[in-house]
Amino acid sequence: MILVTGGAGYIGSHVNKQLHKKGYKTVVLDNLSYGHGDFVKWGTLERVDLSDIDEIKRIFKKYPLEAVMHFAAFTYVGESVENPQKYYLNNLKNTLNLLAVMLEFEVKKMVFSSSCATYGNPVEIPITEDHPQNPINPYGRGKLMVEEVLKDYSAAYDLRYASLRYFNAAGADPGGELGENHQPETHLIPLILDAAQGRREDVKIFGTDYSTPDGTCIRDYIHVTDLADAHLKALDYLENGGKSEVFNLGNDNGFSVREVIETARRITKKNIKAVEVDRRAGDPPVLVGSSTKAREILNWKPRFDDLDEIVRTAWQWHQKI
Repeated sequence: MILVTGGAGYIGSHVNKQLHKKGYKTVVLDNLSYGHGDFVKWGTLERVDLSDIDEIKRIFKKYPLEAVMHFAAFTYVGESVENPQKYYLNNLKNTLNLLAVMLEFEVKKMVFSSSCATYGNPVEIPITEDHPQNPINPYGRGKLMVEEVLKDYSAAYDLRYASLRYFNAAGADPGGELGENHQPETHLIPLILDAAQGRREDVKIFGTDYSTPDGTCIRDYIHVTDLADAHLKALDYLENGGKSEVFNLGNDNGFSVREVIETARRITKKNIKAVEVDRRAGDPPVLVGSSTKAREILNWKPRFDDLDEIVRTAWQWHQKI
């Protein structure tokens, strides 16, 4: 049985579905502060906050857990700058609570939801796993701190982990059962689709003078179903004795903001209004990762690596919410 913390959220719910399809039994632990109870269509939902160590212990006593997939975290970069305490308490301290209970109950395998935010501003493209880690905000620093904790715990307590650093998660379950629904929404593709539906007047392009072919930022978009598949392959890797390891998850390919908007116009057949505004602080021109290591060691390969497919699945979902 697998514990999926944050399994009522965007990525966690897609992973929970894939686990179910592979025959795993799951327990989803989520406080539903940002997650959606109706996303937990498989396994058992336990409404628990990781700040409550006694409640975590109750879960570990109640279920025969063999591994943990840890997604529970706050994810708004701007908010982390404005309120770092909220992020360190939730994303770091609560992870320490979870790890303490895992050790107590001798559950020694974790797949951790990390982020390319641990790298900060890139010094080379594509970004590999040995790229310097210099996060530029508390969200990224918190993810890096957890990675350092996992490294120490692995050495001291024989805890084995796979830390997955993803680039821009996007798209929706091709079966139409799950998708992206953040409140507030900050991700580019759903913001564009909101504009397509008339929920917002326009989509903002933050900066058009970057040193890129069309002047707008380039990002590496990875379909959420491909992310879910990588988590299952990471779990399988650990279950087969794999050593603690970190992996980038991306498409090894980038698309500019203008390209994403044009793709959405074509898929939705809507005249999406785009407004050019000034750059945001801290936005690198290009963020593209190398996932060669995941491809080689985990035998993982993205299936939905076409931007049209990513936007199409997102649009199918977006019309339901």
